[in-house]
Amino acid sequence: MIKKEPGTVFGRRLRAARLRADIPQDTLGVKIGLDEGTASARVSRYETGVHEPPFGIAVKLAAALRIPAAYFYCEDDELADVVLVWGRLTKSERKRIKPLITEELEKAKGAG
Repeated sequence: MIKKEPGTVFGRRLRAARLRADIPQDTLGVKIGLDEGTASARVSRYETGVHEPPFGIAVKLAAALRIPAAYFYCEDDELADVVLVWGRLTKSERKRIKPLITEELEKAKGAG
């Protein structure tokens, strides 16, 4: 069986996250509340870009995969990686890192 490559950023990110989590399409679909009989086909359609899920479903997919929903929508691969890392940080780690990011942004504004 030939697998169709994702045609959208959302589909590419969803497939990558699902494979990283080692969760089959049907299991992921059922986990977010899709009907068992159509779960695999629906997730496959999201991955290939045939359909893009409503944002509420994207949030459920992200929660099931334990990643930020924003990851699905990042066009830039490096930003997507940052979003994944940010999603794994604790609140205290985020609080400590945020001023460093803000400082770097201010420096970049001054240089640009």
